[in-house]
Amino acid sequence: MAQIPNLDNASLNLTSLREQSQKELINILKNIRGKKCLIIDPKLGGSLSSIIQTSLLKEHGVELRHLSAEPIQSDCTKVVFLVRSKIDLMKFICSNVHNDISKGLQREYHVYFVPRRAVVCEKVLEDEKVHQLMTIGEYPLYVVPLDEDVLSFELDLAYKESQVDGDTSSLWHIAKAIHKLEFSFGVIPNVRAKGKASVRVADILNHMQAEEPVNSPDMVVPEINTLILLDREVDMVTPMCSQLTYEGLIDEFLHINNGSVELDASIMGVQQEGKKIKVPLNSSDKLFKEIRDLNFEVVVQILRQKATSMKQDYTEMTTTTQTVSELKDFVKKLNSLPEITRHINLAQHLSTFTSKPSFLGQLDMEHTIVEAQSYDICYEYIEEMIHKQEPLVNVLRLLILFSVTNSGLPKKHFDYLRRELLHSYGFEHMATLNNLEKAGLLKKQETKSNWLTIKRALQLVVDDTDTANPNDIAYVFSGYAPLSIRLIQHAVRSGWRPIEEILKLLPGPHSETKRGRFSSSPSFDTLQGASANIDRAADGRRSLVLVVFIGGVTFAEISALRFLTAQEGMAYDMIIGTTKIVSGHNLAETFVEKLG
Repeated sequence: MAQIPNLDNASLNLTSLREQSQKELINILKNIRGKKCLIIDPKLGGSLSSIIQTSLLKEHGVELRHLSAEPIQSDCTKVVFLVRSKIDLMKFICSNVHNDISKGLQREYHVYFVPRRAVVCEKVLEDEKVHQLMTIGEYPLYVVPLDEDVLSFELDLAYKESQVDGDTSSLWHIAKAIHKLEFSFGVIPNVRAKGKASVRVADILNHMQAEEPVNSPDMVVPEINTLILLDREVDMVTPMCSQLTYEGLIDEFLHINNGSVELDASIMGVQQEGKKIKVPLNSSDKLFKEIRDLNFEVVVQILRQKATSMKQDYTEMTTTTQTVSELKDFVKKLNSLPEITRHINLAQHLSTFTSKPSFLGQLDMEHTIVEAQSYDICYEYIEEMIHKQEPLVNVLRLLILFSVTNSGLPKKHFDYLRRELLHSYGFEHMATLNNLEKAGLLKKQETKSNWLTIKRALQLVVDDTDTANPNDIAYVFSGYAPLSIRLIQHAVRSGWRPIEEILKLLPGPHSETKRGRFSSSPSFDTLQGASANIDRAADGRRSLVLVVFIGGVTFAEISALRFLTAQEGMAYDMIIGTTKIVSGHNLAETFVEKLG
């Protein structure tokens, strides 16, 4: 399992949150005495690796396995299944139990649903006649801290489920996760929401507070001052653009999974044929913390400087006489050598992708689409990509970007590109195109696009962006300021009232509410306007804003938020909550369906 992130510098006590999750899991295991086989749903493996060390599980007599259709290979008489409430996983559990019965094996079975049980899943176990053999429980893991300022609710398909399948169960789950945070850190007094799902989550949260109130004593200042909820649907432009921060690019090309990336050992300079190694990527790595949010161009320069300086120090060491303290300093520097080497190897590998003409061409086209000046050039470029049969996901990303910024495509073009896509990639992708249509990401143009108005009003395109010394969040996409983060910037600086007309042009309703004992105080236009006593944390630290993205957030947006937090005159620290970390690649991929 990858290295567990260090949460010591978090502006909330996330360590206690993680320890509580560890304790809950260990109590489940302790209550099942003796040696046991813990069979984990593979998707949960990553979440657990951010919470608990494998060695700690083994101390409690646990043998670890991943759940699959294959029979369990273990001589343990006690089996614990730890799974999400998914029907296909129930079928795996049933086939495992049936296999044991057919072999005459007698075991004690426990099924723990994460984060809660579902009637439909238990029905499968009943139909397969295994329910009565099971002890059933819940492991309420709603929040996984991925880093000192990032919390994940681990809902991989929330965006597609609510947009395409009409399944809004993830919204209850998000509200529950936030309500759990309130039990630890107090009722959040201010809530702003933009988007259909966000307004619904704010509503569910209020119902939860009415039914199961968090009792915070009157004198205690809540640790989180404001909650901002934002639907992914409000801004589908940002995730479809290629991220240009270091961490964002690693995710685009190498796919970060629960705070680590798996690579061929040879890329990392380890000469072991065919071996894969996991590289942890979180703020425990001091160099990564320093460079993760920078534009990749700048990262390459910084790594070059560090390597050159190390080389000079080494030359001085070997050619001149050094004092003991100088030797000590040099040894200290040497300690950071593995980190420098790791990131030089990673950056070198990334450069093989970023220097490709196809990538540079795509970047160029993304900027042209976002600037919304040359419809024909963009249309022809996408048409050509389809004819060349470039990877389907790359085509879909540009097509979504094109459709969203143009408020759809004229009927003639819409029909033509659909037809060409099916000819090039196969008619099984009818379902893919229908998913995109249902989600409103690819549609016929019925009204004039508002994109130019939005772009100008929120200054989304910033000319002459200095990536080395940025003064605006636009550096994360080399000239495009993410719309989602501009909305958050307005929310914390001057409130949403001044941009009300622009908000109305974006998908979904918006709401602003006060909660708890602050619900009777006057409406808040700016966060600074929120009564002074709740604007500062009790011990003089900056107030905290929890920004929750429903449907996923990209690493580039996280970097832009960190940049905002670091600005002079910024009165807030921010913590990000998300259903999952996404990139344009995996977001577009969730809509792809293969029939048969």
